[in-house]
Amino acid sequence: MILTLSCPDRPGIVARVSTLLFEQGANIVDAQQFDDGETGRFFMRVVFTPGPGGAAVVRPGLEALAADLAMDWTLRDPKARRRVMILASQTDHCLADLIWRWRQGELPMDISAVVSNHPEASFPHTDLKGIAFHHLPVSPETKADQEARLRDLIAATGTDLVILARYMQILSEEMALHLAGRCLNIHHSFLPGFKGARPYHQAHARGVKVIGATAHFVTPDLDEGPIIEQDVERISHRDQPKDLVRKGRDIERRVLARAVRWVLEDRVLLNGRKTVVFTD
Repeated sequence: MILTLSCPDRPGIVARVSTLLFEQGANIVDAQQFDDGETGRFFMRVVFTPGPGGAAVVRPGLEALAADLAMDWTLRDPKARRRVMILASQTDHCLADLIWRWRQGELPMDISAVVSNHPEASFPHTDLKGIAFHHLPVSPETKADQEARLRDLIAATGTDLVILARYMQILSEEMALHLAGRCLNIHHSFLPGFKGARPYHQAHARGVKVIGATAHFVTPDLDEGPIIEQDVERISHRDQPKDLVRKGRDIERRVLARAVRWVLEDRVLLNGRKTVVFTD
């Protein structure tokens, strides 16, 4: 089982959690914690093997502890795979990478659907075999209706997590709030960065020395949600825009894959506008 929790910091939290699990016969196999001195909140992730009574006997104790400590917590069996919906536009390198990693068993999830504002024929090099595909075209005039259909599809498929894998549509404020805490995006720069069209060409024109990518939670504030993971790569004056695009795709793939895996493994805890990430 994986237990995650956050609460106002105070002495004895680790001892109380450990004692509770010990008294129920559980065995802790991994534990990570963080005390945020700026916010005064405490964060913890514990992986444990339940005792003879199973995880059910732990819940009442956690509920009582949560009431006493004003604690937000989750308890999940990692065998219960989350259902993930991937949204993509015509740029498919992140989509193809997530599907490949899923097929290889690297990402412990079930793909509930792939959704795009472009038809399936737009992805001739992506292996979509056996995956439900939904074409939801959108225009400024039909955006509200398209998002309503998307919300219905998320509910109908039992989707737990939505991934914007280079989905080149800005979600409305209503949609972003509807998906708060369960929607990830990959941004094509080491935020903050160049905004608008052709970001790599803008970067090239400014002579940048590093390019990067950022995976973050989606919020109504465009590209300003809590950051989960980032990475960069050095470039030089020899690199042309096409080289930046190629290198940028590699960074985007690996940053998004790490962020998705960490969320699936309950390693990411929201901390206001930031995150606490207990990496492996």
